[in-house]
Amino acid sequence: MSRGTLLLFIWLIIGAAAAGQRGYFSTTTNLGCSTGATIALTIAAGPLNYLGVDPSISCGWPKPSTGASREVTVTVASYDVA
Repeated sequence: MSRGTLLLFIWLIIGAAAAGQRGYFSTTTNLGCSTGATIALTIAAGPLNYLGVDPSISCGWPKPSTGASREVTVTVASYDVA
């Protein structure tokens, strides 16, 4: 295992620990777009979570319509850095 792979693995483990401490894994019964994306972004942020980064994503899914247009809106709600 190379150093980069080991560093990435540790980074993601730290991110998963931060997501667990925020209670994201206990609310997986109603896992929607916003919750799933926030969990994934928190894990990807890794140790930055402990420096004050609080990633959150808000997703807006389109409502069914008769038109052919399908849009998905993803908005990054907040990045609070202390």
